[in-house]
Amino acid sequence: MVQQAKRGYTLFISIYVIMYFIVSFTEGKTLSTILSLFGLAAFLIGYVFLPVKQAAISLLLLAIALVVHASAGTSLIEASVSGFTIMSGLIALLLIVPTISWVLEEKPYIKSVINFAQNLLDTSRKFYFGMMVITQIISYFLLFGSIPMVYGMINDFLSNQKGEVWENYKGTALLRAFSLTTMWVVSIPSFIFAVQALDASLSLAILQGFFISFAGILLSVVFSHYQERHYGVDLTAGIQEELARIEDEKKQAAAGNREAVEFVILFVTLFGSIFLLNAFWDVQLLLIIPIVIVAWVLLYFIFRKRISAVKDHGKIYITKNIPDKAQQFSILLAAGFLIDAVNQSGYGEYIIDGLFYITDAVPFLNFLWVLPFVVILLGFIGLGPLTVIVLVSGILQGIDLPYPPEIVVLGITSGSVISIMLSPLILPSIILSSVNRLSIIKNGLLFNFKYAIAFYVMVQIYLQLFVLFFL
Repeated sequence: MVQQAKRGYTLFISIYVIMYFIVSFTEGKTLSTILSLFGLAAFLIGYVFLPVKQAAISLLLLAIALVVHASAGTSLIEASVSGFTIMSGLIALLLIVPTISWVLEEKPYIKSVINFAQNLLDTSRKFYFGMMVITQIISYFLLFGSIPMVYGMINDFLSNQKGEVWENYKGTALLRAFSLTTMWVVSIPSFIFAVQALDASLSLAILQGFFISFAGILLSVVFSHYQERHYGVDLTAGIQEELARIEDEKKQAAAGNREAVEFVILFVTLFGSIFLLNAFWDVQLLLIIPIVIVAWVLLYFIFRKRISAVKDHGKIYITKNIPDKAQQFSILLAAGFLIDAVNQSGYGEYIIDGLFYITDAVPFLNFLWVLPFVVILLGFIGLGPLTVIVLVSGILQGIDLPYPPEIVVLGITSGSVISIMLSPLILPSIILSSVNRLSIIKNGLLFNFKYAIAFYVMVQIYLQLFVLFFL
């Protein structure tokens, strides 16, 4: 029964994604209804095999949406048609982005990049900075899968360096680096959804997010210096010891250098294609990115004359990986249904008006001070950054705010950064704890709360100065 349900789920969610592309190009109203029906079917079938614990959040969102519809007197039939189409583009993106990892599995690209850069990272500060930069680059391809991958590489390099001080050193670099990607990396679904929902400029949002992310990396490097002094351990000596050991064991092969260069080319072609196509093709980003990724992956395997590998990867992905995404997709479908309920009922305006009332009642406080805390607080009750940003951006989508959309995107994503670092209920922290064997509370809240406060203050200085001088 469970296996049949998983096959049915894979079929319906796959058709749902295909229908999304068809509807996007044809704009047919009838086809849009069919799209919604496939989404509803996948949503219902998912509960056949999802454990209650995994289904809890989506059921909670569904229940809230039903209460909103009941209290507002809106039509459930119309809501079912419109509500289950809202997340179609995001689900298409989430379904297709993991295929990027098929390319990275072909050669040891990541190891080559780390080996290539290791001689430049001969102090604890340089190495920490390098870990964060590499994690952000890999996150572009693997999302939060970059955390265990980079951790494994770094842990292998620092194999003789043990203890909490080293786990703090590695863990904070990886978790902070990944969280900062939610402010600018174009393949991060939450960032792209916020940009699209708020009708922000992609180039300005990326440039602004990259600037704040880089400042966050530098801030983290400063914090790591004081953390090293707190532990009273000379991490530079340990790093140089490992560098000497590797130098004695073997020289880096020329092939490794070629693979590092090839990885840079892959990164540039993927990022550049998305950016260029967005500049010349006036369609939604959630449509552009999956199309570019599919073409990029196929061209890679065609160029390498390994097109049969696509079939092998695809078979595994369809039979195993797609059903494993049922929890995430169910949450998104329920979130879309809730967003539609809030927008149809008009309650979204009341929520935002309430936030503005609070900020007006407190001197020197404005909406941008409060906005990140909405994301942070929802993160501490178990809603991941993607779900929260989808909800908040969806509610803000139809409301006229007195700020440029790029500034609102930054306010929301800064809350996402802090939520990922601190919440013990969010996947990146759980993944990090599974590989370094420290508690989720220690990896997240205890190691990062001071940095999170400093980061919040830094972002708010930027936001408030923008408001002061430009608005």
